[in-house]
Parts: sequence; C-alpha cells; structure tokens
Amino acid sequence: MIRLAQDTDWPGIWPVLQEAFATGDTYPFPPDISEQDARHAWMDVPQGTYVAEEGGVILGTHYLKPNQPGLASHICNAGYIVAKAARGRGLGRSLCAHSMEEGRSLGFRGMQFNLVVSTNEGAVRLWQDMGFAVIGTVPGAFKHDKLGYVDALIMYQDL
Repeated sequence: MIRLAQDTDWPGIWPVLQEAFATGDTYPFPPDISEQDARHAWMDVPQGTYVAEEGGVILGTHYLKPNQPGLASHICNAGYIVAKAARGRGLGRSLCAHSMEEGRSLGFRGMQFNLVVSTNEGAVRLWQDMGFAVIGTVPGAFKHDKLGYVDALIMYQDL
C-alpha cells in the first residue's frame, strides 16, 4: 500500500534513506548525511512524501514537489528509494506510477527528473519504460563513490 507519509513514519523511512545514501552511487546527498538533514530534505521540503508499506514495514518511499517555483511550478519533480531487501518486486514501478497519478491530481503538467545517474542502469531503463525521455545530459555531474565523475541525465514526461 502506498500512502501519504506521517511524521510517525520517519523512524521507518530513515533506515531506507540511510542505506541508499550511504552507497554514494545514486543520490547526491553526502553518504554520511545526518538524520536531521535527511529528514529536512525528504520530509520538510517536498509538497508530499509517500511511503510503500507492507505489514507495518516501510519498504520504499517517494517525494513529490514543484521542480521550480512560481511560473515554472506546473512541472513537478520526484525522488524514489526502495529498501534493498524489497528490490526486484516492482516497487519502484509502483512508486513511480503513484507519483505520476498524484502529480496529475495535484495539477502538475509534467514531471522532470533532474539528476538520474547514468550508471544507474536499472533506474534509467525503468524510467524510460514508464515513458520518460532523456532530454539532456550533464557531463560529469555526479561524483560516484566508486567510478568518479559520471554523467547525469535529465528526464521528462508530460503528465
């Protein structure tokens, strides 16, 4: 079940984020980000934060927010993380579909991913399968923990 996150969900969200950020291969947050900074970025800044929950356990999460303020606020941005133990079950696809549905219901006209790490091949394939197109490449934009500087993709889809 995917639902709007509550403050009481944070203790279940934090380990999922911490596990993903610590790898240094998909998100620009510092691998040693503090819990306070992670909470601010994932829970406070977005317009909405959502969780995928099964049996009271948080398996994944996504946020949804305007990509830019004011006159460009009709395009949204989303970010997704699936707990390592829950990968391979289609949860990323479900979270993306949910965010697109939520985006439409909130009146957004499109969705843009600003920093898809080019070496995250599974995510790139999934987003393309979900209808997103690569609209730009930023050379060397991401400092991968193991590979050094790698390209980042900008991906977009009309909602």
